[in-house]
Amino acid sequence: MEVAKYLSAKELKVIELGAVNSESFVSFYTANKDEVETLLRKRGAIKFTGVRIESKEDFQYIVDSIGEKFLNYIDGNSPRTKLSDKVYTSTEYNQDQKITMHNELSYSAKWPNRLFFSCIQPAESGGETLLADSREILQNMNPNIVRQVESKGVTYIRNLHAGQGIGPSWQDTFETESKEEVEKLCRKLSIEFEWSKYDEIRLRQSRKGIITHRTTGEKIWFNQIDQFHPCQLGDKLYKMLSVMYQLPDEYPTYVTYGDGSEIAESMVKEIIATIDKVTIAPKWNKNELLLVDNELVSHGRSPYTGNRSVLVAMSL
Repeated sequence: MEVAKYLSAKELKVIELGAVNSESFVSFYTANKDEVETLLRKRGAIKFTGVRIESKEDFQYIVDSIGEKFLNYIDGNSPRTKLSDKVYTSTEYNQDQKITMHNELSYSAKWPNRLFFSCIQPAESGGETLLADSREILQNMNPNIVRQVESKGVTYIRNLHAGQGIGPSWQDTFETESKEEVEKLCRKLSIEFEWSKYDEIRLRQSRKGIITHRTTGEKIWFNQIDQFHPCQLGDKLYKMLSVMYQLPDEYPTYVTYGDGSEIAESMVKEIIATIDKVTIAPKWNKNELLLVDNELVSHGRSPYTGNRSVLVAMSL
C-alpha cells in the first residue's frame, strides 16, 4: 500500500475497493491494518470507497469491528442525535450555515483520537465534510498568533440552558437529567461550573491551544478559538447576540486567552482565513467510509441544500 504525504497535497487519500459488503471490508482492513495505520499517521485522513454502508447497522458493524474504546458525546458542544450505543448523527446546525473547522472536543479534557464518518444520504448540493491538516494549519499560522496561544492557552466559556434557549441544553450535553451527575462529570473533566437560579449552567474550560500529537510527537494546532467566538456567525447574528446579552461571557459560547484576556476579533478572523487556505472539501458519495485522526486533522461542514445524512462514531 502506497504511503503518501499528508493533506498539504490538497487532496484526500482514497482507497478504492470496488464494491464490498461490510464483512469483506472488515477482512480487508484487518489484513492491511498496519499499512492503514502508517498511512493514517502520514495523511491524517483516509477515505475508503465502494464499501456498502446503507444503514446505521452497517456502519456500527464496521466501527465495532475495526475500532475500540468508543466514546459517547459527553461534554459535546454541537447539536446531534444519538442513534445507537456508539453512532451519532453529524452536527445538526442549520443547513445554510457553514460549520467552522475544529478538532472534536478539543476544548475538553478528554477527546477522541479517531473519528469514523459515512454518508447515508448525500446532499443535493454542498454538504461536504471539510478537512484541514492540523500540522499544516500551524505551519501557516501567523507566528505572533502561535506565540500568544501557546504561551497563554485558551479558556472556553459555555452557557447551557435547562431546556429552552439558544444552543444545546445541559441535559443533552451531558446525556443526563441529574444536576448531581453533571457536577460529577464536570469535576472529572476539570470543568469549572456555576448554576444560575434558572437551572442554567456556565462552564469554563481552560486548555492548551497547541499540543503534541500522542504518537508522532508533532506539534499541532488543536483548539476551537474560531468556533467558540461569535464573530464567526456573521455580523448579523453577532450583533443580535450583543443586544440579547449584557456581557460576552453570557453568550451561548465565548472564548478568551487562558489568563482571561480578550482575543481580538481581528485575530479570530485571521485564524479562520488561514485555516480556509489549507482546507479541502471532498465530495460525499454513498458507500464511503472516512477515517480521521482527530488530532492530525480538523473537520467542518459546508452549507448544503436538500436532505443530508452523515453518521459519525468516535473512539480512543
